[in-house]
Amino acid sequence: MRVTEIFHSVQGESTFAGLPCVFVRLTGCPLRCTWCDTDYAFFGGSEHSLDDILGKIRSFGCPLVEVTGGEPLSQTETTALLHRLCQEKFTVLLETSGAVDTAMVDPSVRIILDVKCPGSGMTDRMHWPNVERLRPQDEAKFVIQDRIDYDWAKSILDRFRVTERCPVLFSPVFGTLAPHDLTEWILADRLPVRLQLQMHKYIWAPDMRGV
Repeated sequence: MRVTEIFHSVQGESTFAGLPCVFVRLTGCPLRCTWCDTDYAFFGGSEHSLDDILGKIRSFGCPLVEVTGGEPLSQTETTALLHRLCQEKFTVLLETSGAVDTAMVDPSVRIILDVKCPGSGMTDRMHWPNVERLRPQDEAKFVIQDRIDYDWAKSILDRFRVTERCPVLFSPVFGTLAPHDLTEWILADRLPVRLQLQMHKYIWAPDMRGV
């Protein structure tokens, strides 16, 4: 598998925010979101065997693992990695763009599905059955750039009854939409969603790798 980085840090997003976590950032992504903050994972990386990756993960002694990218499901071997991690009793998070079918992912994995708002420029790449497949253990994330994205996200919540399926995260594009504004919109509409700030960007530099 082609890997950009494997590192031990604090989970900065999702309902697991604040917990120590091992991140496996795989290389490659078929999407080009306008606000992407991990474009360094589009190319490069280095080849590692599945056993090497698992050995590195075990070395941190941390029970929580997130497989991310790029788009991790763009590599066919990712499902095998996820399955092995589940077999070894890790709590496994998968951060995925929603553009690649999640049907083959081990059912023990907690999927964090990034529903692409219009501001991303990638809405037309969404594989909508992924949203319909969300379970209570999963999470739906909406990265929101402006009011247009916010209103669109609300329409998707209604259309797919997302808040009845799983926890929902609304995250402002860092440095573009003020968290205060998104908070006010959520409160005014009484949405049953979780405001998410990217904790790691406040702890370390916004563009720092391996954190």
